[in-house]
Amino acid sequence: MEEENTTTATEFFILGFSEFQELQIPLFLLFLLIYLIILMGNLTIITVTCLDPQLHTPMYFFLCNLSLIDICSTSVSIPKLLDIFLRKTQRISVKGCFTQMYFFLCFGCVEVLIISVMAYDRYVAICHPLYYTVIMNQRVCVLMAIGSWISGIMEPMTHTVLVSYISYCRSNVINHFFCDVSALLKLSCSSTSTIESATYIFAVFVELPCFITTLLSYVYIISTILRIRSTEGRCKAFSTCSSHLTVVILFYGTTMCLYMRPTSLQSLDQNKLFAVLYNVLIPMFNPIIYSLRNTEVKTALRKCSNRK
Repeated sequence: MEEENTTTATEFFILGFSEFQELQIPLFLLFLLIYLIILMGNLTIITVTCLDPQLHTPMYFFLCNLSLIDICSTSVSIPKLLDIFLRKTQRISVKGCFTQMYFFLCFGCVEVLIISVMAYDRYVAICHPLYYTVIMNQRVCVLMAIGSWISGIMEPMTHTVLVSYISYCRSNVINHFFCDVSALLKLSCSSTSTIESATYIFAVFVELPCFITTLLSYVYIISTILRIRSTEGRCKAFSTCSSHLTVVILFYGTTMCLYMRPTSLQSLDQNKLFAVLYNVLIPMFNPIIYSLRNTEVKTALRKCSNRK
């Protein structure tokens, strides 16, 4: 019986969007523009929130965290992709690949938690307005944010360690634009059952409770808004959570398309396209949604412009 080849890769090659060879420069310019919009938009949200005392509230405190996450998560993947477009440097070390994968998972996990916390914040604001300042006091908000970041930093360590210990003997070419877990597992010749079990445990104990919390929060929010008698009151109440609701729909919509499709319908090329929506377009849309649909942010932006 022949001995199984268990050679482990010493480096990887990220394909990016190499199937569009004639569009490498236009794609470089497009992703560079998107990346600059992400940086400028989210930095603007953070700066305006810090400068305007009227925005020193729990909602905008968590929004700053979300903007920071969007900056960090896109900075993990887009600069390398731009380098691939411009200089064709597809090579990445094994350690560099696992580091990129870890930070992508880390910021994704923190985002899930922060979005859930923001939904709970809107629930308290709409359903228990008289107790809002008591429940969502400064200490509670800081602890929620710290807890989200610590959990997000700790959880991906298990996945990263497990992925780093399997052998990659099928190929060292990653059909993605960054070191994604699903793309790496396709290259493995080792058993991936342990990693799949860890992913299932994480989904059950972290992602599912966050999703249920967010869903229940908006069920109670919508039912409370519908009980408001005046049209003006309903519109005012809905306006306080419409931006976040839009972000929630975009986030969970793309996440479900990316991770919850049947295996038989999944392909790495499709995963790349959904990953662009999840990791590139949503971070670009988030500050636009909050600035265009939020009167307080638009007012703060005008104040900052007048000061300048």
